[in-house]
Amino acid sequence: MTGINADQRWSESMPAAYEQYLVPVIFRPFAEDLTARAASLHPRRILELAAGTGVLTSHLLASVPSVEVTATDLNDAMVALGTTRAPGAVWRQADAQRLPFPDGAFDLVVCQFGVMFFPDRVAAFTEVRRVLAPGGRFLFNTWGPLAKHTFEVALQAGLERAFPDDPPRFFPTVPHGYADPAVVTADLAAAGFTVEEGQELTLEGRAASTADLATGYLTGTPVRAAVEERGGGPDVRAIVVEEMTTRLGPGPVTAPMTAFVFRAAV
Repeated sequence: MTGINADQRWSESMPAAYEQYLVPVIFRPFAEDLTARAASLHPRRILELAAGTGVLTSHLLASVPSVEVTATDLNDAMVALGTTRAPGAVWRQADAQRLPFPDGAFDLVVCQFGVMFFPDRVAAFTEVRRVLAPGGRFLFNTWGPLAKHTFEVALQAGLERAFPDDPPRFFPTVPHGYADPAVVTADLAAAGFTVEEGQELTLEGRAASTADLATGYLTGTPVRAAVEERGGGPDVRAIVVEEMTTRLGPGPVTAPMTAFVFRAAV
């Protein structure tokens, strides 16, 4: 992972915090949605990109028992944890821009909130198209604007309060940096896909504790490295928790999160 900005790095200790604090609240609701969409296509061979710790992987294996799932992630630590969480899949470390699979090997490629991280999205989408069989589909989601993700609005406000001169910009620029459906559609077309569906989808996240949610963001995402490089410590967590609690309440808290879901065909 050398050469990657501190706002984007993933360390070996982060996946466990990501899995504990963020997956149930932020990612599971959308994994359930993508799984239902995938199952309706009746796939036999699924490739998952940017699989993380395997929340979507697990749902796919449970909902489509006869399917063969190959789960990949660029980050070795994510692959290691995902292998234990969803052992029914074949796990591989892989770069989405250079997939180690033959042409036409899969009839469905899925990706949950991963395409925003691809440095060259058209190149990655072109690789997806290469490994899809004729008639195959590419199904993925991407976050909408930051303003439509209530948890992360509160988080970013806390970071800006803690670092008024130089706040970490990971969330506005990366997870929420690919939030224009027209741009996504154009990139898919440039890679040779036909876009069959592009839908805005708002689901609710439910967190038992705002403090735990803040801990997940500060220790289970690349914000951790950005905070450390700015000399932040326990005081930063206290400021972020206070700001998030002011905006959301101490918890339990329910808040809307908006994404876009795309289905494209070869």
